[in-house]
Amino acid sequence: MSDFKDHFFQSKDGLTLYARDYPGPEADSPTLLCLHGLTRNSRDFQDVAPTLASDFRVVVPEQRGRGRSEYAADVAHYALMQYVEDTRTLIEGLGVDQVSIIGTSMGGLMTFALSALYPGSIKKAVINDIGPHIATVGLERIKSYVGVPGPFADWQEATDYLADISSEIFPEWERDQWSRFARQCYVEREGQVMIDYDPRIAEPLAGDNQDTETEILWSLFDTMVGVPTLLIRGDLTDLLTEECTAEMLKRHPQCELLRVPNVGHAPMLTEPGVREAIQHFLLA
Repeated sequence: MSDFKDHFFQSKDGLTLYARDYPGPEADSPTLLCLHGLTRNSRDFQDVAPTLASDFRVVVPEQRGRGRSEYAADVAHYALMQYVEDTRTLIEGLGVDQVSIIGTSMGGLMTFALSALYPGSIKKAVINDIGPHIATVGLERIKSYVGVPGPFADWQEATDYLADISSEIFPEWERDQWSRFARQCYVEREGQVMIDYDPRIAEPLAGDNQDTETEILWSLFDTMVGVPTLLIRGDLTDLLTEECTAEMLKRHPQCELLRVPNVGHAPMLTEPGVREAIQHFLLA
């Protein structure tokens, strides 16, 4: 497994934010950003980043309020455009003009916005199970658990909870996979296992949030038309509909589709053949 370095940087409003930095094979290796989903952290890519680091410098930031990044004082700063600004600050600090991106769920929406706000800054994009139209059933499922679970008495209880709420997403998983997933999602502090994010990130989801309005997201996505894109869709997803997928492919002639069988929202990217497909796409 490739070693990573801890990378800390300052947001424009003064927060200390964190990223894992997997050095590439050369000092000037191209940069690949991996952007996680709403409640997740850099551990989401721990099984993918080392493989990709054979060709890229892989940088995996933790958005404000997640993992080792500082929490925001104002919940209004838990918003898509704020995460985009933080990511742009990271890119500027890395001293590169262009990056490729793998964006899972919220990370995919961030990729759309980065493309719109900073034209030419994205070389290639891998969008994992998200589109401009976010299906209501999936969004409501996510709202139901964000900020709610734990603390748990131990890792067994945390694993049981995760397997219970996510069994339809990964119906073929064995116990050891759920246990590993729990340690990606949660953290142990003071003898208890708990969520590894600020529970207040759920608050902006409760009200009207312009960031998630479909029309705006389509306008952001349309700026991706010149960016070669690999769209990954879990066949059991409840967030990215077939209709939205078809429309994305129609609007974006350089967008390819990779389907992942027997997986919901969102694929882990470690499923058979997925890592290899991503690597082939990014290097082509």
